[in-house]
This record gives sequence, structure tokens and C-alpha cells, in this order.
Amino acid sequence: MANQEYVELLRQDIVAWNNWKQANPTIQVDLSDADFKRINLSGADLSFANLDHANLRRSILSKSRLEHASLRHINLMGADLCGANLREANLYRAYLFGANLNGAYLQEANFHDAYLKHADLSGAFIGNTSFGNQDLREVKGLETVQHQSPSPLSINTIYLSQGDIPEAFVRGTGAPDSFLEYMKALANKPIEYYTCFISYSSKDEAFANRLYDDLQNNNVRCWFAPEDMKIGDKIRPRIDETIRMFDKLLLVLSQHSIASNWVAYEVERALDKEPQGIPNVLFPIRIDDTILTCNTQWAQDIEHTRHIGDFTHWKNHDIYQKSLDRLLRALKTPNQSKE
Repeated sequence: MANQEYVELLRQDIVAWNNWKQANPTIQVDLSDADFKRINLSGADLSFANLDHANLRRSILSKSRLEHASLRHINLMGADLCGANLREANLYRAYLFGANLNGAYLQEANFHDAYLKHADLSGAFIGNTSFGNQDLREVKGLETVQHQSPSPLSINTIYLSQGDIPEAFVRGTGAPDSFLEYMKALANKPIEYYTCFISYSSKDEAFANRLYDDLQNNNVRCWFAPEDMKIGDKIRPRIDETIRMFDKLLLVLSQHSIASNWVAYEVERALDKEPQGIPNVLFPIRIDDTILTCNTQWAQDIEHTRHIGDFTHWKNHDIYQKSLDRLLRALKTPNQSKE
């Protein structure tokens, strides 16, 4: 049970509380089962405190210190924890419905079996943070979470969330790309788009970056590297493995890429997949007219045998968007394209 002397001091004066806490750092503060609902505890030093089963419903804890605190079974419904420090806090089965955790520090915090529905984690900092047994579908701001280091994400969380977790968040937790690709399939949800490796010249980086961002924003898993990476013992196997792992090679044709030996190498590796029974691995698009008149043999072969998407007016927003929509339709998996 809570020590009532501590409870009263905390209620009366946060500054006095923090001064007392600083002067008595070794005292184990017991605030378990205390009722602090709708109270302003902004900036309070509650580090290492025992707040198990405490009621802090709709309380204000912005910029408070809760590192190493025990918050098991705590009620933080609608609480404001904006910018709070919860490093290594134990939030086992904590009730955080609608809590504001904007910019909170959650490194090594334990959210196992906590209730996070409608909680807002926008801009929160995590690292080695445990989210075991969570349905994360209605947690807000996951795509903006700042990952300081990998965090464990249980397979049960994936199933409870039905695979509907922002890929940026899952990627940040340290999950491998192979898992990301099949996350929705594991949750019995079809994969919407083929995965892509983007081959381009570094001189066309502005276009490649825009295309990459737009594909990612449309849930197309893709990866790319500039053509001027060195073909060394470590780089070449990495590119070979990446091209094997992804379904399609999205080839950005331009004056620069057609003159690139590195792009030619990537095209060769991609085309090697087609005789293995994998159809239409190569998806070419052009951002200028060089492919229509060039004498480079591999480029001529592509021009004569493949439909080439037209992105020559990619700086015009409306025209670019139409070209992007056509590309997205072409990248849909068979099950999705029939819908």
C-alpha cells in the first residue's frame, strides 16, 4: 500500500517533492494503489517508484521521470505522458487507453500485455522496448516512432494485429526484410504488390528517391542502391542476393543508366531469373528518350521486347501521378489485380 506521507507531499508541491527525492535518492518510494486521477504531476521525479495498481487516469505526467518505475496494472487512461521518461519502466498489464505518449522516452520499457488502444506514440523513442502480446492496429503514431535500437516484436503481436502494423515501425524494430514481405501473408492477408529492386544511375537520384518514397508510401516493398557502388567482394554478393530475394527489377532507363556498366550488371542478374520459370522479372520505365535511339545492345533488346513505362514528364505532378498509378497497377499481385 502507498505511504500516505509520500502521497500527500506529492499532491501538495511538485518542487518540494523533487527536492526531497533528490535529497533521498535511496529511499524506495511506495505509491502503489494510490489515487492520483486528474492530478497535475508534470515534471515530477517518480523514478524507481512503485506505482503498481495506482490510478493516474487523465492525470498530467508530461516531462515526468518514470525511469525504472514499476507501473504494473497501473491505470493511465487518457493520461498526458508527453515527453515523459519511462526508460526501463515496467508497464506489465498497464491500462493506457488514449494515453498521450508523444515524444516519450520508452527505451527498455516493458509493455507486455498492456492495453494501448488509442494511445498516441507519435515521436516516442524506443529501443529494446517490449511490445509482447499487443494488438497495435489502433495505436497512433507508430510510423513516426524513433527507433534508437532494435526492439522485440513477438509473432503473437503480428497475429493479434492481423499484420496491420506500419511497415516503417516493424522495420525499425529490427525485423528482417524477408519477414516484412510475408508479414501480411502470415496473418492470412494477401500481399498486395510485388516487391521491387530499383536499378538506376546515381545521376538520376532525384527521380529515384521520389519514386522510392512513393512506392513505399503505397506499401510496395522496395530496395535500391546507386550504380556507382563499388563492385567488390562484399557488394556484389549483396546485390545478387537482393535481386534474387525481390520479385521484380524496376529499371530506370535514362541517358546515364544506359551508359552504366553497373546497371547492365543488375539487368543481367535479373534476366537470369526468367529462364528459371519466373516471368516478367524486368519492369523498365524511362525518364528520357535515349532508349528509343541508342545503340547499346542490352538496351535495344529491352526496347524491342518490353513495354516501357513513360515517366519522361516526372517533374509535372499530375502527369507523374498518372504514370505512378499505371506502375502500381502493373505491380499488383495476381490476386489483387483481379479485384
